This record gives sequence, C-alpha cells and structure tokens, in this order.
Amino acid sequence: MKPKIAYVLLVVLVFSCDHPKNTPEQKQGTGPLEGTWQLISGTIIEGGDTTVTKYSGAESMIKIINRTHFAFLNHDLKKGKDSTAVFGAGGGVYTLEGDQYTEYLEYCSAREWEGNTFQFTVTVKGDTLTQQGGEKIENLGVERLNIEKYSR
Repeated sequence: MKPKIAYVLLVVLVFSCDHPKNTPEQKQGTGPLEGTWQLISGTIIEGGDTTVTKYSGAESMIKIINRTHFAFLNHDLKKGKDSTAVFGAGGGVYTLEGDQYTEYLEYCSAREWEGNTFQFTVTVKGDTLTQQGGEKIENLGVERLNIEKYSR
C-alpha cells in the first residue's frame, strides 16, 4: 500500500511543477550584449531636429543586460538637489536575432511607456555597444530615431 501512495505523490508532484512559459526571453542565449554598459552619448532625431547628449557631466546612465532581461537606470549626478534633478528606470525582456535587438518594456518610471516594444540594430565592437532604432508611441505623439553609444 505504501508504494502506491508514494507513486501517487510523485505523479502529483511532477504534474504540479510550473512549466516555463513560451516568452521572448527564452528564445535567446548568452552573447556579446550581456553585461553592464555605461551610456556615453545619445542622439535623438525627431521632427527634423537632432539632439545629442554626452553623458560625461550632469547625468549618468547604465544599461544592464543578462541572458533574459535588460534594465536601465538614469540619474543626475547632483543627487537631485537642484533643477537638474532627474531619475529614470525601466526594464523588461528582450530578444536578439542577429543584429536585431528588441526590447519589450515591462517596467518604466515613465509609466505611459510601459507595454511598448522597441526594435534596434546593434553592433558591438570591442567594449563599445551601439544601438539604433525607432521609438514610436502613437498615443504620446512620440516618433523618433534613437542612437545610443555605450561602453563596457
């Protein structure tokens, strides 16, 4: 009688295990993007205007990419104590197919950006990551080209 109970418990245990969902993060593996990246410069081209930001003075931003997720953190370097105060953060899962890197933004301090997908072309040369792609969010009137250069 005891072996039957053990068998039933084993079957219940096996079928109660949570099977992984088929989500984007499971379609990619380790690669050259993984690590922590410091943003060096960002270029936004929107409506014919170009804005270049060098991240070497008032602000700092990092992007962390692991096997399944990305996250970014941005803040001013004066600890929020004057008019330059800024803090931004976000993250989610991503896919990488060749040089096509797609972010699925699940979390963001600018909550209206959550739930959007952004596709970039990426290149890694030595310790430099460059990503370039469009950011379009119709309900916010956002349509621009974003070019970011990072250093490992």
